Amino acid sequence: MSVIGAKFPCDRRSEHGGNDRVFHSFLGNLRNFTIQLSLKMKVLKWFLIIIGALLVLGFAGFKVMQHQTKKASPEGTVAYANGDLKIDVFHNRPYKKGRVIFGGLVPYDEVWRTGANEATTFTTNQDLSIGGKLLPAGKYTLWTVPHADSWQVFFNKRMYNWGVNMDGVASRDPAEDAVEVTVPVEVLPEVVEQFTISVEDAEVPTLVLAWDRTKVSVPLR
Repeated sequence: MSVIGAKFPCDRRSEHGGNDRVFHSFLGNLRNFTIQLSLKMKVLKWFLIIIGALLVLGFAGFKVMQHQTKKASPEGTVAYANGDLKIDVFHNRPYKKGRVIFGGLVPYDEVWRTGANEATTFTTNQDLSIGGKLLPAGKYTLWTVPHADSWQVFFNKRMYNWGVNMDGVASRDPAEDAVEVTVPVEVLPEVVEQFTISVEDAEVPTLVLAWDRTKVSVPLR
Protein backbone atom coordinates (compact mmCIF):
# COMPACT_ATOMS: atom_id res chain seq x y z
CA MET A 1 0.00 0.00 0.00
CA SER A 2 1.36 3.39 -0.91
CA VAL A 3 1.74 5.95 1.90
CA ILE A 4 2.95 8.81 -0.26
CA GLY A 5 0.94 12.02 0.39
CA ALA A 6 -0.91 10.50 3.34
CA LYS A 7 -1.40 12.74 6.38
CA PHE A 8 -0.75 11.16 9.76
CA PRO A 9 -2.00 12.47 13.10
CA CYS A 10 1.40 14.05 13.77
CA ASP A 11 0.98 16.11 10.61
CA ARG A 12 -2.36 17.44 11.87
CA ARG A 13 -0.78 18.38 15.19
CA SER A 14 1.98 20.21 13.35
CA GLU A 15 -0.59 22.02 11.23
CA HIS A 16 -2.63 23.02 14.27
CA GLY A 17 0.55 24.13 16.01
CA GLY A 18 1.42 26.39 13.10
CA ASN A 19 -2.03 27.95 13.16
CA ASP A 20 -1.75 28.50 16.90
CA ARG A 21 1.57 30.25 16.49
CA VAL A 22 0.09 32.54 13.81
CA PHE A 23 -2.91 33.26 16.02
CA HIS A 24 -0.80 33.99 19.10
CA SER A 25 1.51 36.16 17.03
CA PHE A 26 -1.53 38.08 15.79
CA LEU A 27 -2.81 38.51 19.35
CA GLY A 28 0.61 39.74 20.44
CA ASN A 29 0.81 42.23 17.63
CA LEU A 30 -2.73 43.40 18.36
CA ARG A 31 -1.90 43.81 22.05
CA ASN A 32 1.24 45.79 21.22
CA PHE A 33 -0.72 47.96 18.78
CA THR A 34 -3.39 48.56 21.43
CA ILE A 35 -0.78 49.51 24.02
CA GLN A 36 0.96 51.89 21.60
CA LEU A 37 -2.36 53.43 20.57
CA SER A 38 -3.31 53.89 24.21
CA LEU A 39 0.01 55.60 24.93
CA LYS A 40 -0.41 57.87 21.91
CA MET A 41 -3.94 58.78 22.98
CA LYS A 42 -2.68 59.63 26.47
CA VAL A 43 0.07 61.80 24.99
CA LEU A 44 -2.47 63.51 22.68
CA LYS A 45 -4.84 64.01 25.61
CA TRP A 46 -2.14 65.70 27.72
CA PHE A 47 -0.99 67.73 24.71
CA LEU A 48 -4.53 69.04 24.21
CA ILE A 49 -4.86 69.74 27.95
CA ILE A 50 -1.62 71.72 27.94
CA ILE A 51 -2.60 73.65 24.80
CA GLY A 52 -6.01 74.40 26.32
CA ALA A 53 -4.40 75.58 29.57
CA LEU A 54 -2.00 77.85 27.65
CA LEU A 55 -4.90 79.33 25.67
CA VAL A 56 -6.85 79.97 28.87
CA LEU A 57 -3.81 81.56 30.54
CA GLY A 58 -3.14 83.65 27.43
CA PHE A 59 -6.76 84.84 27.29
CA ALA A 60 -6.74 85.61 31.01
CA GLY A 61 -3.46 87.49 30.62
CA PHE A 62 -4.90 89.49 27.72
CA LYS A 63 -7.97 90.36 29.79
CA VAL A 64 -5.79 91.49 32.71
CA MET A 65 -3.67 93.61 30.34
CA GLN A 66 -6.83 94.99 28.71
CA HIS A 67 -8.27 95.86 32.14
CA GLN A 68 -5.06 97.65 33.12
CA THR A 69 -4.88 99.60 29.85
CA LYS A 70 -8.57 100.50 30.10
CA LYS A 71 -7.97 101.68 33.66
CA ALA A 72 -5.13 103.94 32.48
CA SER A 73 -7.05 105.07 29.38
CA PRO A 74 -10.81 104.77 30.03
CA GLU A 75 -13.30 104.61 27.20
CA GLY A 76 -15.14 107.70 26.05
CA THR A 77 -18.10 108.15 23.72
CA VAL A 78 -19.49 111.16 21.89
CA ALA A 79 -23.10 111.25 20.73
CA TYR A 80 -23.90 114.31 18.62
CA ALA A 81 -27.25 115.17 17.06
CA ASN A 82 -28.24 118.18 14.97
CA GLY A 83 -31.55 117.81 13.16
CA ASP A 84 -31.34 114.57 11.20
CA LEU A 85 -27.55 114.37 11.48
CA LYS A 86 -26.20 111.94 14.08
CA ILE A 87 -22.51 111.39 14.78
CA ASP A 88 -21.01 108.92 17.26
CA VAL A 89 -17.36 108.70 18.28
CA PHE A 90 -15.77 105.94 20.38
CA HIS A 91 -12.26 106.47 21.74
CA ASN A 92 -9.98 105.74 24.69
CA ARG A 93 -8.74 108.66 26.75
CA PRO A 94 -5.18 108.54 28.12
CA TYR A 95 -3.89 111.09 30.65
CA LYS A 96 -0.95 113.46 30.32
CA LYS A 97 0.51 112.67 33.79
CA GLY A 98 3.29 115.20 33.46
CA ARG A 99 4.58 113.76 30.19
CA VAL A 100 5.49 115.56 26.98
CA ILE A 101 2.70 114.40 24.65
CA PHE A 102 3.14 115.54 21.06
CA GLY A 103 6.71 115.22 19.90
CA GLY A 104 7.29 112.93 22.92
CA LEU A 105 4.83 110.21 23.91
CA VAL A 106 3.12 110.65 20.54
CA PRO A 107 5.91 111.19 17.98
CA TYR A 108 5.58 113.77 15.26
CA ASP A 109 5.25 112.59 11.66
CA GLU A 110 4.01 109.09 12.58
CA VAL A 111 0.54 107.54 12.38
CA TRP A 112 -1.30 107.65 15.71
CA ARG A 113 -4.40 105.64 16.61
CA THR A 114 -5.84 108.89 18.03
CA GLY A 115 -6.18 107.71 21.59
CA ALA A 116 -5.17 104.42 23.21
CA ASN A 117 -6.05 100.73 23.02
CA GLU A 118 -8.51 100.14 20.13
CA ALA A 119 -8.57 102.42 17.13
CA THR A 120 -10.95 105.35 17.52
CA THR A 121 -14.18 104.98 15.53
CA PHE A 122 -16.32 107.67 13.88
CA THR A 123 -19.88 106.98 12.71
CA THR A 124 -22.17 109.27 10.72
CA ASN A 125 -25.69 108.57 9.50
CA GLN A 126 -25.38 111.13 6.68
CA ASP A 127 -22.85 111.92 3.96
CA LEU A 128 -20.37 114.61 5.01
CA SER A 129 -18.02 116.93 3.16
CA ILE A 130 -14.59 117.07 4.82
CA GLY A 131 -11.98 119.32 3.27
CA GLY A 132 -14.06 119.34 0.09
CA LYS A 133 -14.06 115.53 -0.07
CA LEU A 134 -17.12 113.31 0.27
CA LEU A 135 -17.30 111.00 3.26
CA PRO A 136 -20.28 108.66 2.71
CA ALA A 137 -22.50 107.76 5.66
CA GLY A 138 -21.04 104.84 7.59
CA LYS A 139 -18.57 103.77 10.28
CA TYR A 140 -14.86 104.56 10.04
CA THR A 141 -11.70 104.31 12.10
CA LEU A 142 -10.03 107.65 12.83
CA TRP A 143 -6.26 108.02 12.46
CA THR A 144 -3.99 111.02 12.65
CA VAL A 145 -0.40 112.05 11.88
CA PRO A 146 0.54 114.91 14.22
CA HIS A 147 3.07 117.46 12.99
CA ALA A 148 4.33 120.49 14.88
CA ASP A 149 2.08 122.97 13.05
CA SER A 150 -0.59 120.78 11.44
CA TRP A 151 -2.22 117.35 11.60
CA GLN A 152 -3.27 114.94 8.90
CA VAL A 153 -6.59 113.30 9.75
CA PHE A 154 -7.68 110.05 8.08
CA PHE A 155 -11.11 108.43 7.97
CA ASN A 156 -10.44 104.76 7.23
CA LYS A 157 -13.04 102.27 5.99
CA ARG A 158 -11.60 99.25 7.81
CA MET A 159 -12.26 98.15 11.41
CA TYR A 160 -9.30 96.83 13.41
CA ASN A 161 -9.16 94.59 16.51
CA TRP A 162 -6.53 96.81 18.15
CA GLY A 163 -4.98 100.17 17.41
CA VAL A 164 -1.42 98.88 17.03
CA ASN A 165 0.19 95.61 15.97
CA MET A 166 2.59 93.46 18.01
CA ASP A 167 5.45 95.81 17.08
CA GLY A 168 3.57 98.84 18.39
CA VAL A 169 3.01 100.23 14.89
CA ALA A 170 -0.40 101.70 14.03
CA SER A 171 -2.68 99.08 12.44
CA ARG A 172 -4.05 101.44 9.75
CA ASP A 173 -4.06 100.20 6.17
CA PRO A 174 -3.62 103.34 3.97
CA ALA A 175 -5.32 101.59 1.05
CA GLU A 176 -8.56 101.72 3.07
CA ASP A 177 -8.51 105.50 3.63
CA ALA A 178 -11.78 107.11 2.54
CA VAL A 179 -10.87 110.73 3.25
CA GLU A 180 -7.71 112.55 4.32
CA VAL A 181 -7.56 116.18 5.38
CA THR A 182 -4.86 118.44 6.82
CA VAL A 183 -5.83 120.93 9.54
CA PRO A 184 -3.80 123.51 11.50
CA VAL A 185 -2.74 123.16 15.14
CA GLU A 186 -4.13 125.56 17.72
CA VAL A 187 -2.03 126.10 20.86
CA LEU A 188 -4.22 126.18 23.97
CA PRO A 189 -3.58 128.58 26.86
CA GLU A 190 -4.07 125.78 29.40
CA VAL A 191 -3.28 122.09 29.56
CA VAL A 192 -5.98 119.51 28.78
CA GLU A 193 -5.02 116.66 31.12
CA GLN A 194 -7.04 113.88 29.47
CA PHE A 195 -7.27 113.31 25.72
CA THR A 196 -10.65 114.57 24.58
CA ILE A 197 -12.69 114.27 21.39
CA SER A 198 -15.88 116.27 20.92
CA VAL A 199 -18.21 117.43 18.17
CA GLU A 200 -19.01 121.10 18.58
CA ASP A 201 -21.50 123.42 16.96
CA ALA A 202 -19.74 126.24 15.13
CA GLU A 203 -20.61 127.55 11.66
CA VAL A 204 -20.80 123.85 10.84
CA PRO A 205 -20.48 120.79 13.12
CA THR A 206 -16.79 120.43 13.95
CA LEU A 207 -14.80 117.44 15.15
CA VAL A 208 -12.37 118.67 17.86
CA LEU A 209 -9.38 116.77 19.24
CA ALA A 210 -7.57 118.23 22.26
CA TRP A 211 -4.77 117.05 24.56
CA ASP A 212 -2.05 118.80 26.51
CA ARG A 213 -1.94 122.27 24.92
CA THR A 214 -2.75 121.07 21.40
CA LYS A 215 -6.10 121.33 19.65
CA VAL A 216 -7.14 120.55 16.09
CA SER A 217 -10.55 121.08 14.50
CA VAL A 218 -12.07 119.30 11.49
CA PRO A 219 -15.16 121.00 9.98
CA LEU A 220 -17.90 118.54 8.97
CA ARG A 221 -20.09 120.09 6.32
